[in-house]
Amino acid sequence: MDYLNQNIAINLKRIRQARGMSLDLVAEQTGVSKSMLGQIERGEANPTIGILGRIVSGLRIGLDSLVKVPEDSVYPVDKSRLAPSKEEPGRYRVLTYFPYEKARNFELYVIEVQPGEAYVSGGHGENTKEYVLVNRGRLILEIEGESYLVNKGDALRFDSDNTHIYRNGGDEPLELVSVFSYRT
Repeated sequence: MDYLNQNIAINLKRIRQARGMSLDLVAEQTGVSKSMLGQIERGEANPTIGILGRIVSGLRIGLDSLVKVPEDSVYPVDKSRLAPSKEEPGRYRVLTYFPYEKARNFELYVIEVQPGEAYVSGGHGENTKEYVLVNRGRLILEIEGESYLVNKGDALRFDSDNTHIYRNGGDEPLELVSVFSYRT
């Protein structure tokens, strides 16, 4: 499940419960079946814009009420339910844990690169710093013709406004956490 569907699942359930509504009542008011609503709330469905339109119309809420990041004090992210935001099977994949939001100045990703492979990332814009922490394996990070070795447990910060390459420098899968921070 991607972060947008997770937001919809959490927000729909929160709105329904805050209003004291059953799934049957929401189905009646929106014209969306009870089973579909249940699947959406459990994060098992990828609702179309038409379905979302019926939900927001029936509940008399704005679409942003469903898609915005939930305001819960705890927001769990289950890796097994994330859909890769970028992937080339057998080479690499990028998982988005906390994507860009206007209300905060960072993003958080996990990047996995298989042995002998590399992931090329474009620049992330002016005034962007990137912080990488290697959880597993050995990273060779190439930035503007320079190579930096980052071993398991080590970290590196760099200006990420230009293309950079995450290269697996070992014989086991590479896994790293990447955080983008924006200066205003």
